[in-house]
Amino acid sequence: MQETAMTSITVRLPDELARQAQSAGLLHDEAIAALLREAMQKREVDTLFDTMSKLAKLEPTLTEEEIDAEIASAAR
Repeated sequence: MQETAMTSITVRLPDELARQAQSAGLLHDEAIAALLREAMQKREVDTLFDTMSKLAKLEPTLTEEEIDAEIASAAR
């Protein structure tokens, strides 16, 4: 079995937040890795929806009739 390379980091947190995170079991390697993965996935989803919103606001450069004509032409 191949060992995964690991990186050590130091995180500075307010004391109260650190106590709460410790009590919740969130200051273990596996928990922090899971939190980071979830945050990255959320960021990807947010980026996707932002992009979809921008695309929905774009005005088409062709009319619906022109699009239909292009599709009909390509189907021949």
